[in-house]
Amino acid sequence: MERMPLFDPPEEKDLPQSMPLAARMRPQTFVEFVGQQHLVAEGRVLRKCIEADQLPSMVFWGPPGSGKTTLAHIIANVTRAQFSPLSAVSAGVADLRSVIGEAKKRLKSSGQRTILFVDEIHRFNKAQQDAVLPFVENGTVTFIGATTENPSFEVIAPLLSRCRVFRLNLLSDEEVRLIVERAIKDVERGLGKLQITISEEALRHLVTMSNGDARVALNALEMAASATVPDASGLLSINLSAIEEALQHRALLYDKSGDQHYDLISALHKSLRGSDPDAALYWLGRMLEAGEDPLYIARRLVRFASEDVGVADPQALVIAVAAQQAVHFIGLPEGNLALAEAVVYLAAAPKSNSLYQAYSRVQEDIQQGRNEPVPLHLRNPVTDLMRQMGHGQGYKYAHDYTDHFVKQQNLPTAIQGKHYYVPTEQGYEKEIADRLKKWWGRAQEEV
Repeated sequence: MERMPLFDPPEEKDLPQSMPLAARMRPQTFVEFVGQQHLVAEGRVLRKCIEADQLPSMVFWGPPGSGKTTLAHIIANVTRAQFSPLSAVSAGVADLRSVIGEAKKRLKSSGQRTILFVDEIHRFNKAQQDAVLPFVENGTVTFIGATTENPSFEVIAPLLSRCRVFRLNLLSDEEVRLIVERAIKDVERGLGKLQITISEEALRHLVTMSNGDARVALNALEMAASATVPDASGLLSINLSAIEEALQHRALLYDKSGDQHYDLISALHKSLRGSDPDAALYWLGRMLEAGEDPLYIARRLVRFASEDVGVADPQALVIAVAAQQAVHFIGLPEGNLALAEAVVYLAAAPKSNSLYQAYSRVQEDIQQGRNEPVPLHLRNPVTDLMRQMGHGQGYKYAHDYTDHFVKQQNLPTAIQGKHYYVPTEQGYEKEIADRLKKWWGRAQEEV
């Protein structure tokens, strides 16, 4: 017996007006889909896979309202495979087993493939994800998961290794504006029958405060339209105050001074780089009290620890990752203090971007130069033939020498003597600089 689907692609005329506007306006084809052109533009791999009905197992990762479930709808519309959707909010192992059992029967009887779509896959625990794994591996189902969380943290490694991860971005203001304007004009699925006009300042405020989330924008538009009284001619004129009412929580926290998501994280990052713990704590508080995703902040702190502190204080990365783990483990509001501790530590830590610069130089050489061969003495002589070819010959084992160090060539001959990492005199890097100078006779400024 087939399971009841999580969603159906009904005909436009069958869409009940009782459905939320965001659900009614959900695109059914690529022509209607807005945003994510890096994935769904003509000729892109994901679009070609969907249109050819040759889908690998994959995970859609992106912020709310960016189009993850909509892409699943489009797949459901075009695939010849059986599309079996589940919501991780309500489904359990028994539901998974039922879908997989049906998939086995279907594959055996008719050869038809089954696509298992799990919305909000991050809500599945390890046991639930483990239950899917063997059937993805043996091809019983093609798995598609959707998540707002980093799959590296929320999807078990064996399952993730068998999936392509497609990253969806926040919608731009222009894209959200297009979606809103389309909903206002659409007579069949939108609000077109209501004869709505919206002031430019109200529309701009709605788009800005939606922060790239199409669902937030459409929900607020629908609420504002419901609360607006038509004039004598039946015209609904939505003004700024109506939109502010519909976005009350968001507007209160984000709109008082016109700050935006990216402005706040930029202020936090620059305050950390400027070694100002007070300012960094303030911007952290602004983001957390506004309802920002704490794991987003934690990821940025981890990046900062490597990029702007580096090995001037190797403990900085440990503290940042510990904060991420603490937030993930205990959530909010208790996790706020773990983030605050990390912010203060990072602000007060000695700063160095030498690690960031070193890796940038490595990237440049790799991308612009040729792939240089590994020197023979560094190659592992696994077979007799390799030994005869000189693999490993002349290699000096560092532990056999004084101070466990010996000079020898470790880079390809073409770039021998080049220095990518140049330590500063900041914090622990001064010790590293002294050690490298003792071993290699390097001057600090060499590049």
